[in-house]
Amino acid sequence: MLTDTKAEALKRLNYITGHLEGVRKMVDAEAYCVDVLKQTHAVRRAIEKFEAILLDGHLRSCVVEGVREGREDQVLGELLELYDVANR
Repeated sequence: MLTDTKAEALKRLNYITGHLEGVRKMVDAEAYCVDVLKQTHAVRRAIEKFEAILLDGHLRSCVVEGVREGREDQVLGELLELYDVANR
């Protein structure tokens, strides 16, 4: 994993963790459901951003390296698997 990707991913995970803890506190405090749902939407968006960061890093490092090493079929298979998982 690229150093910049790792740093950005860890930063995003810290944000997600904090946000989830906030949602937990809202539920525990019996906050208004709509307010909680708005926060869960923000968590989902943060997870999507985290996934985009990881995918970008993967494409720029692991995929390039795999193609250079002649593992095009393996790399392509993994990308197709990710696409399939994302569209379930």
